[in-house]
Amino acid sequence: MERAFWLRAPGECEIRPVELAAPGPDDVVVRTLYSGVSRGTEALVFRGGVPASQHAAMRAPFQEGEFPGPVKYGYLNVGVVEQGRHAGRTVFCLYPHQTRYVVPASAVTPVPDGVPAARAILAGTVETAVNAVWDAAPHVGDRIAVVGAGMVGASVARVLAGFPATRVQLVDTDESKRTLAAALGVAFATPADAEGECDLVVHASATDAGLARGLELLAVEGTVVELSWYGDRRVSVPLGEWFHSRRLTLRSSQVGMVSPARAGRKGYADRLAVALELLADPAFDALVTRECLFDELPVVLPGLISDEPSALCLRVMYDNT
Repeated sequence: MERAFWLRAPGECEIRPVELAAPGPDDVVVRTLYSGVSRGTEALVFRGGVPASQHAAMRAPFQEGEFPGPVKYGYLNVGVVEQGRHAGRTVFCLYPHQTRYVVPASAVTPVPDGVPAARAILAGTVETAVNAVWDAAPHVGDRIAVVGAGMVGASVARVLAGFPATRVQLVDTDESKRTLAAALGVAFATPADAEGECDLVVHASATDAGLARGLELLAVEGTVVELSWYGDRRVSVPLGEWFHSRRLTLRSSQVGMVSPARAGRKGYADRLAVALELLADPAFDALVTRECLFDELPVVLPGLISDEPSALCLRVMYDNT
């Protein structure tokens, strides 16, 4: 009998037994090696903060149950195919936290040989960063700030650091994120010390103050790309002050849709393949700040979300051989 992690109700979680369906001719059976938890979206789900209007839009591909609970939710899973196409290969799948599972073969993506399975759990997050960079369309030599040094913001900063002659700074209120910025090869600044006159700001702090500061950092006709997901919280945005006089732009970016800048040439599979290719870079290991065993997840997750604001990705390890 397999096991899966469920949110029984907001703030309450447990591991439940699962009986797998028999695989069809186009299915694969995957044994999970690692799954990942971020403090962003999964924290929102954990506290029951998904607004009713967004229940359908927020569904994970293989979610079971409904918000606010009981619900089986998650989307960062790496395992080994035991049966079906790609047998023996390590694959990434947008699947919740579960020891084994059956999905269509089209739902898994082989992990490149140069990417460790333990790092590949970040593929979903880096895919979000890729989409954000496609939306942002930075130019060589741009002055860029990424506000919010969570998993997504840190991933965006690392991707942007590869653009020639750019000035990339990672901005966060948490001084301990200075070490993370150094590992990612970008400058760090607190909101008060961040350099202004930016051509581009990517906002990922999910706070009113972060968004306001992002607008303040822009040069004339600069753009803020908003990556934060606020759930059921209302956000105050200062659209007076410099917004009109500097002709600023505020635009959204969301991974559920391939950026229109690439949609004519790239699909979801192409975008995920790019993310997995980027994960050959060991700098992304800095995004994993804690590990636990699968059986420990119901105890570890509540503490991680409530008590460790600086935490990034929790890597969950499975022993289900």
